[in-house]
Amino acid sequence: MSPRRSYSLRARVAAATALGATVIVALLGVFVAFAISRNNMNQLDRRLETATRVLIANAATAASFLPTFGDGGAFAVTIRAGTDVIVSTPTRLPELDPGAATVHVDGTAYRVNTSRIADSDSLISLAVPAAEARDVTAEQQRWVAVSGVLAIAAAGGLGWIFGGRAVRPITALTRHIGAGTPQPGPPPKVSGVREAEELADELELMLARIAEAQAQSAASLDTARDFAAASAHELRTPLTAMRTDIEVLSTLQLDDAQRAEILGDLARTQGRVEATLSALERLASGELSSERDHVPTDLAELCDIAAQEAMRQLPGLAVRVESDPSLVINGLPAGLRLALDNAIANAVRHGGGSTVVLTARRSGPEAVTVTVDDNGTGVPVTEREAVFERFVRGSGAARGGSGLGLALVAQQAQLHGGRAYFEDSELGGARLVLEFAAPRNQPRG
Repeated sequence: MSPRRSYSLRARVAAATALGATVIVALLGVFVAFAISRNNMNQLDRRLETATRVLIANAATAASFLPTFGDGGAFAVTIRAGTDVIVSTPTRLPELDPGAATVHVDGTAYRVNTSRIADSDSLISLAVPAAEARDVTAEQQRWVAVSGVLAIAAAGGLGWIFGGRAVRPITALTRHIGAGTPQPGPPPKVSGVREAEELADELELMLARIAEAQAQSAASLDTARDFAAASAHELRTPLTAMRTDIEVLSTLQLDDAQRAEILGDLARTQGRVEATLSALERLASGELSSERDHVPTDLAELCDIAAQEAMRQLPGLAVRVESDPSLVINGLPAGLRLALDNAIANAVRHGGGSTVVLTARRSGPEAVTVTVDDNGTGVPVTEREAVFERFVRGSGAARGGSGLGLALVAQQAQLHGGRAYFEDSELGGARLVLEFAAPRNQPRG
C-alpha cells in the first residue's frame, strides 16, 4: 500500500487562508449579530417610547376607548394607579417599573415601555410582540451568515490563486530536481520569494558539493585504474625474473656461489618491486589530495630538515642550504618533503653528485622557487622533459631505480601551482628547479 501523499503547499496556503478568514468572520459575525439584535431592540424601544408619549398626551381619551379595542395580540396597553388597574386592553400587562422590559403574557413575549403620566401617580405600559424585532433580527443575521460563508469561500479561492503564484518558484525548483538528468545544471534563478531564493541558493551549494564529490570519486577511480595498470606493466618483468630465479633454485643443483648469486638477484628484484609499489602509492596519494589538505608550511625549515636527513643517510654527501629566513606557503608538508628528498636522492644516485646546494627564495610577489644544484654528470638537454614522465629513466641513470622519483617531484610542483624543470648548474651538474605558487592571500614569511 503506497503511503498517503501530503497536501501540496498551495493547498495548505489556501486552507490556512480559509481558516484565518473563518476565525475573523466568526468573530465579526458574532459581534455584528449582537449589534443587529441590540440595534433592532433599541429601535423598537424608541418607537414604543414615542407611542407612549402620544398616549400620555391623550390619556383621558385613550382611557375611555381602550376597553372597546380588541387588541388581537398586536399590541397591549395597561394603565395603573398604584397597584390598581384603571384601564387595559384584553391583554393585560403585569405591573412594571418605568423603563423598557421584555415580559411573557400567556406564553407570548412582549416588549414593554412603561412611563409615568405627568401630574399623577399613574403608570402607562405599552407593549408589542417581541417577535416583530426578532424576525427582523433573524433575517438580517441570516444575511450576515451567508455573507460570511461567501467571504470564507472567496478567501480560500484567492488563497489558492495567489498561493499558486507564490509557490511557483518552488515548483520550478522541484521540476528541475526531478528532471532526472545525469548531470543537473544549476537551479533556475528565482526571485520574489525569499524562501525560494534561499532554497535555490542552498540547492546550488548542494549540487556543487555533489559535483565535487562525483569529480573526486571519478578521480579516485581513475587513480585506482592507473595504479593497477602501472603496477601490472612495471611489475611484470621483475616478477617474471623472480619466478625464473625461484624455479632455478628449486630445480637445479647449484653450488654455493651460484645460489648466492641468484639469491642476490632475488633480493635486488624484490627491492625494486617494493620501491616501485611505494612510489606508485605516493603518486596515487598525491592525485587524491585537494586544496582542503593544504596547510601553512615553511619551505626554509623543510629544506633544512631534508638536507640533514640526506647527509645522515648518504655518508660523504655535503648539502648546503641557502634560503630566506622564512618562506611560508599553503601546501602539503609531506608532499613537499617528498619532492625535496627525491630531488636530492636523484642528484646523488643518478647524477653521481657529492655536493648539493638547496636554494629557496621568493621569486616574485606570488611565487617561491627552490633549486637543487649538484656537481654530478647532469641531465642531457634532450632528456630534460622526458625524465619527469612515469617509468622513464635517463640514459645515465643508475640501475635499480623505479623511474618514478622525478615524476613524484613534478607532481608535487603541479599540486602546488607550479612546475619542475632542469637547467645547467654552476656546480657543473644539473639544476632542478621547483616553482611553487604563493598567492597574496596565503601566509607569507
